[in-house]
Amino acid sequence: MTASTTALPNDAAPEELQELRTEIDALDAEIIRLWQRRAEVSKRIGEIRMANGGTRLVLDRERAILEKYRAALGDDGIQIAMLVLRSGRGPL
Repeated sequence: MTASTTALPNDAAPEELQELRTEIDALDAEIIRLWQRRAEVSKRIGEIRMANGGTRLVLDRERAILEKYRAALGDDGIQIAMLVLRSGRGPL
């Protein structure tokens, strides 16, 4: 990018920058809330599954989740999915 393609009007830049940072903060808070809730739900599913004689992991389910994240986010999605899965079941 050149300076001319990234330049913003001087009077709008600080205000817009602050608005965007406020939005990022709100999005981060929501991501954290959703991450924590997903981990809670995942742990509860594991408890129920094991109490009924099931296994700790369901590899087909984990593969489907990995693929969903990869399809939506590319290769970085796999890394994100691995962290999401780990937060609900712990390390392997």
